[in-house]
Amino acid sequence: STNQIQSMTALRYSLLALFFTISTATFAQTKISWDVLADLTYENKWLEKYQMEYQIPVFGKSPKIYEGKEVAVSGYIIPIDAEGTQFILSRYPYAACFFCGNAGPESVVELWIPQKYYKRYEIDQRMTFKGTLKLNNTDANHFIYILEGARER
Repeated sequence: STNQIQSMTALRYSLLALFFTISTATFAQTKISWDVLADLTYENKWLEKYQMEYQIPVFGKSPKIYEGKEVAVSGYIIPIDAEGTQFILSRYPYAACFFCGNAGPESVVELWIPQKYYKRYEIDQRMTFKGTLKLNNTDANHFIYILEGARER
């Protein structure tokens, strides 16, 4: 009957709408490339606190688009403390990473992993993390890119 067909059609549209809502919420983050994070320049600035000149990042349009948004980044895990509790995600494996002088600070993202998602990771483990991208050009004690609320994707 016509009523049954209309009911089935309405049900299908409702299910499709529900699927797209769940999909959008689940996969809301955008995977960004390291090329996006490489869009920056530096300017020298005197930091009174440290009594030295420091290179401050000036972020280009590409990273600014994603600031404060949920993103996903893939790279290599590198512990940055002796206990293995703080990590960065690097564009390159440890042997070619920022610390070894073969790349710049734009090739690493500091991971702020909430306690409930915390676990130990192996060096150079290739992974994707999602979280909220923070651009940092004010705190010299942290990396220029930070992934707040970082967790495995």
